[in-house]
Amino acid sequence: MDGKQLSNYGLRIVTSKGMIQYFALNVNSGHLQISERIDREKICGEVEKCMLKLQVLVENKLKIYGIEVEIMDINDNAPQFQTKEWKIEIPETATPTDHFFLPRAHDPDLGIYSIQSYQLTGTNHFSLDIQRGENGVRLAELVLDRPLDREEQPIYDLILTATDGGDPVKSAMVEIHIIVLDINDNAPVFSQSVYEVSVKENIPQGSTLATIRATDLDEGINGEVKYYFQEITKMGSQIFQLNSTTGEIILVGNLDYEESSLYEFEVQAMDGGGLRDRSKCLIFVTDMNDNAPELVMTFAIDSLPENSPTGTTVAILNIQDRDSGRNGQFTCSIPQSLPFQLKKTQDDFYTLVTERSLDREEMAVYNITITATDKGTPALFTSDIISLKVLDTNDNPPIFVKSAYTSYLLENNPRGVCFSIFGVLWVLFECKYGLEIAAENLG
Repeated sequence: MDGKQLSNYGLRIVTSKGMIQYFALNVNSGHLQISERIDREKICGEVEKCMLKLQVLVENKLKIYGIEVEIMDINDNAPQFQTKEWKIEIPETATPTDHFFLPRAHDPDLGIYSIQSYQLTGTNHFSLDIQRGENGVRLAELVLDRPLDREEQPIYDLILTATDGGDPVKSAMVEIHIIVLDINDNAPVFSQSVYEVSVKENIPQGSTLATIRATDLDEGINGEVKYYFQEITKMGSQIFQLNSTTGEIILVGNLDYEESSLYEFEVQAMDGGGLRDRSKCLIFVTDMNDNAPELVMTFAIDSLPENSPTGTTVAILNIQDRDSGRNGQFTCSIPQSLPFQLKKTQDDFYTLVTERSLDREEMAVYNITITATDKGTPALFTSDIISLKVLDTNDNPPIFVKSAYTSYLLENNPRGVCFSIFGVLWVLFECKYGLEIAAENLG
């Protein structure tokens, strides 16, 4: 297309209900321009390849073209610790090479821009052991290098620094306070290394989703176990509550499968002597049919000549359902008695076309009800009505009711006398060759 004529083609981006429109189309230059701030981490989270899809409608040709835009990551986020201070209680009987959990830094960026290293400063009694966890995430554990003597030094204050791989490098720090304790020779042990539970998204607030358990063989305060969240997102902390005494995980917010289908967080059990164990919790959210299909009219006409050819486009519509699985599958239909047909064109786009010839004398206006029904139980539906007026064309000649009419009139009537027979106006006039009768349909 000639860039100077793009506006004549009726080019526009198809918008979807409830979706942010990140791009705009410059019809003068043909360039796709950014209209809203794009935050890759907010849009795609930890997905490695972030793609934004949109469709462009050419109204002149009634065609839809799909466009995919890949959002590239930049180092726009610094590492962060969820806490400014971290306390570790270590018994003085701990032996060199013992490992202790450290807080994990988070960086929403991916690849080289994510966490690349940890550094520990402030002592020569401890060092770091850097390991790779799931998805290549770097985790740091504190390693005891020399024996501890509580009477000699009861507290160690260290600085843990996390850095990413950007240029310039971005970093975050957390203070590590190590308290040396008297002997406590048994740490809590969780009954499971991973707790998994599946819940429906409509489960009410206050429900207990799971109960974690850890045992400690010590007696007294050293055997008393308390439970805490170890690693949990800000959103997760607003939805779940952990009873520190019973280990019950309680729902205090609302679950929505369409917002998040999985919540993953770490919990720790700590006894009165400061020894700990940790476990992982996976909360799987089960989808319920709580969203009806959404129907958006992308293009529609309100009138059509009755002599339009079969297959003429009447409307283009987009249908989406935020649910997943069968709950997100749907059918689109119109009454079978109408001379129209729905055709699926691209992804969730449908085109309404004429299926046969229209006749204004039979039906002058069609009110076409389009219904989108999902396959959930119970099924939810959305409907919309298109009112289409059929425009008249001169496709019917005048027709006399009878092939011949007989009428009687008195002689000597003056010229111009009018009379009618069954709705037909007859005018008597004189012409060169005698008397003729002209008929005009009174209609």
